[in-house]
Amino acid sequence: MRADGTPRRVGVEIEFMGPPARIAATALAAGLGGRVAEEDPHAFRVEGTSLGDIRVELDLRAAHPQRRAPPQGSGPGLPVRAAGRTLAAFLGPVVPREAITGPLAFDRLPEVDRLAALLHGAGGRGRGAVLLGSLGLHFNVEPPDLDAATLTGLLRAYLRREPDLRRATAAGGFLAARGLPPPFPAPYVARVLDPGYRPDLDALARDYLAANPTRHRGLDMLPILAHRDEAGVRAALPPDEKVSPRPVLHYRMPQAHVGLAGWSLAPAWNLWVGVEELAEESVPQAASPQAASPDPA
Repeated sequence: MRADGTPRRVGVEIEFMGPPARIAATALAAGLGGRVAEEDPHAFRVEGTSLGDIRVELDLRAAHPQRRAPPQGSGPGLPVRAAGRTLAAFLGPVVPREAITGPLAFDRLPEVDRLAALLHGAGGRGRGAVLLGSLGLHFNVEPPDLDAATLTGLLRAYLRREPDLRRATAAGGFLAARGLPPPFPAPYVARVLDPGYRPDLDALARDYLAANPTRHRGLDMLPILAHRDEAGVRAALPPDEKVSPRPVLHYRMPQAHVGLAGWSLAPAWNLWVGVEELAEESVPQAASPQAASPDPA
């Protein structure tokens, strides 16, 4: 539960290779209910499924130029959109697709295994990584609250567990290890793990951004920091860095194995549960999420 008594939720992002976004979206609608709505030729919404609305799209920003405001004084942007479509058609075979759920109650996570099975049945493939990087299984986890002590406690617990999490995730082999996000810099880890480190929210954001001006970390804090101060976060990042402000911890370490029949999200989620349990040992807070079991369906 969150500090206000409402259930905590988590959104899931699953990256995969194989079928175009349209075919994957159609398969999800057939298996989970709902209707398919097109945003562009490489991005679709599956509306009204048993898991809520789901986005399915090519994981390539240039393929969706309509999401970015055109430069001031520019025209309608048709050449840019045409270029985006051309680039997407060219890179589509090597760029992952992703299926993105909205926030779900923790106890509904096993149902997402059904989504992964439908992607597999539609021709989805991939086991953790490809030559160009990771096939991510990302969890957007709502924390119990947005207090500095809670966020610092969760970050500290993650940093203590990061070596183990990296070993567990990289067990899939060379490509899996190569696809992992870079670890947090050692000086930053030492600073946060110092028992005397008790920052307020301003100091937590300042220290994090100074050491990690990137979303490429196993626990990406940029969304939750930008939720509080988007202008301040964007000012500290390279101009092309992608950040989506929202009050969640973006856990990016796990990898998706849609190409493996019967694959479940449960083992990766249970590793995160271990992080929260470790955080509770040092900073009392709302009960941690329960470990998940694969959906028997």
